[in-house]
Amino acid sequence: QVQVVESGGGLVQAGGSLRLSCAASGRTFSTYDMGWFRQATGKEREFVAAIRWIGASTTYADSVKGRFTISRDNAKNTVYLQMNSLKPEDTAVYYCAAGRTQYMARDREYNYWGQGTQVTVSS
Repeated sequence: QVQVVESGGGLVQAGGSLRLSCAASGRTFSTYDMGWFRQATGKEREFVAAIRWIGASTTYADSVKGRFTISRDNAKNTVYLQMNSLKPEDTAVYYCAAGRTQYMARDREYNYWGQGTQVTVSS
C-alpha cells in the first residue's frame, strides 16, 4: 500500500512558478506510476501530468505542455510538479495519485490519492 501527501501549494501571481511535491510512503513506491490531477471549483477533476515507474516516460495535458514538468526521485519516494508561467486558469486543488496504470491520464486507474494542495493564481 502507498500513502501520498502533497505539499507546495500557495498563492502566486500570473506568470509565476510553484513546485509541488508528493511524498509517498511504502517500499514499493518505485513500482507505481505517479500522476497529478487537479480540480477547480465547480469543475470535474482533470488530468495534469503523469510519469511511469519504469523508464520515467511522461505525459501531459495539452493545457500544461511546455509549462509544467513532472519528475520523480525514487530514492526519496517523491514526485514533483514544477509549474511555470502559471495562469489564473491553473487555479485548483492539485492531487497526487499512485497506481499501476495502463493509461496514465485515466484517473480511475490510480488506487492511492492524497488530500490535495490548493494552488491559486491571481491575475
